[in-house]
Amino acid sequence: MAGFTWEEARKQLKRRRELALQLGGSEAVARQRRAGRGTIRERITELTDEGSFVEVGTLATHRRRDGKGNILEETPWGYVVGLAKIDGRPVAVGGEDFTVQGGASTGHVSRRKGGMGGFIEDLAHEYRIPLILCVEGVGGGVGAEEDEAGPATLSSQGLGRSFQLMGEVPVLTAAMGACAGFAGGRVVISHFSVMTRETACIFAGGPPLVQRALGEKVNKFDLGGAKVHTRGSGLVDNVAEDEADALAQIKRVLSYLPQSIWEMAPFCPTDDPTDRRDDVLLKIIPEDRRRAYDTHDVIQVLIDQGSFFEIGPDWGMCFITGLARIGGYPVGVLANNPMHLGGALDAQGCQKQTRFVEFCDTFNIPLVYLVDVPGFMIGEAAEREGTLRKGMRAIQAMAEITVPMVTVYMRKAFGMAVDATSNLDRLHLRVVWPTVEWGSMPVEGGVAAAHRREIEAAPDPEMRRAEIEGRLLEKAYPWKISEDFGLEEMIDPTETREYIYNFIDAAQGSIRSSLGPKPRFGPRL
Repeated sequence: MAGFTWEEARKQLKRRRELALQLGGSEAVARQRRAGRGTIRERITELTDEGSFVEVGTLATHRRRDGKGNILEETPWGYVVGLAKIDGRPVAVGGEDFTVQGGASTGHVSRRKGGMGGFIEDLAHEYRIPLILCVEGVGGGVGAEEDEAGPATLSSQGLGRSFQLMGEVPVLTAAMGACAGFAGGRVVISHFSVMTRETACIFAGGPPLVQRALGEKVNKFDLGGAKVHTRGSGLVDNVAEDEADALAQIKRVLSYLPQSIWEMAPFCPTDDPTDRRDDVLLKIIPEDRRRAYDTHDVIQVLIDQGSFFEIGPDWGMCFITGLARIGGYPVGVLANNPMHLGGALDAQGCQKQTRFVEFCDTFNIPLVYLVDVPGFMIGEAAEREGTLRKGMRAIQAMAEITVPMVTVYMRKAFGMAVDATSNLDRLHLRVVWPTVEWGSMPVEGGVAAAHRREIEAAPDPEMRRAEIEGRLLEKAYPWKISEDFGLEEMIDPTETREYIYNFIDAAQGSIRSSLGPKPRFGPRL
């Protein structure tokens, strides 16, 4: 090359890198911070190990044009990606730069850096490492119409890789600002998602589009804020108080997961004795069978102290899901919640169970299911929500899993919902406490349905009802089914932690031998 010198080439490289570090410029960066949001580079720095981020595509450039196509401004491309480490583990990390065109996926590049598809997803796929995304972008924009590639750019980007990764490596996303269209969709295509309470919002189309198309004037947080999506729609798993909390939750979830489906989930040594027996369980579960209790308290007794991380605490509240450790081994914990709907599984609870079961099965994480379920939710609202279909889907998911599972029946176990608590076609270990009531439906409901005429004809209907209920309740307890080996073992509640650990520990060889893609059969209902 005529006139080439190393000195000039290195100076130009340095200038271009410095331009990239300026993002959308000092004014745009200041606006971002005044709104209580960090820049994408600040987020990556806080998320990853110090000095570990190796950027790719630093010099990619975005050109803003006027209505005639003339170049008005050149800025770094509105997406930052690269390789980094979190707690010493390699990860593919990236996110939109909101200071450049609001992180919009506009303009033309020879290859996408990230978002839906692109280099960052190929990196996670080829290297079999987790994909971590900090999402904040307005999705598509009319700028694409002005670009050299024209409007065909959007339709030419396939989503196959995004969905393929869901069966290969952990995909964890954090919504940290406005996430519209494709950006919002990218948050959803993940194994775990979190959004900041005061700054994040997610929607298919933002308030201006909604007002223009539907004539509805709505605030962006009322349209798609954290309250909408972590409590109402269930679109996002968890809410975070701020960006630091969101990134800490991402790191916490990653700590339970393997690098990919071809590896074991990481073991974490503990000094919490696996044979610890705690009589507090006898106080948590009331002797009065009609009194509710908080299953969170049971979970805390059984797991390694302080290891439980709840996923989706504000949605599908009849059901509890989360990651924990027992004897250092990661486990997925599922539990009915008697504090909400008496523990009955409604449509949201069934969906929550299905998604979590398939998540743990994908990454070879054993399951521990704590059961106190009076059945699927009934009533007009339950029928309108399609609870039975979603319940059958939960049963289907349970029939498909390949990971070891220990099911602990604590109190109620009634109706078809029991079929969603274990897989009788596999060696899923089922243990019961002496407190369990077992049957096709709760005694009270069964008596009211089957003995209505007898009760109405009795001199004292309430006394007759109590006599029948008392007789049938004795048969509902698990002594007979345990004698017939219909359940694997009856244990004292204080023995539960040690019992679970022994089988999870013994199953590690089985888990190791079954690493890799999981077979799925049948349609998704």
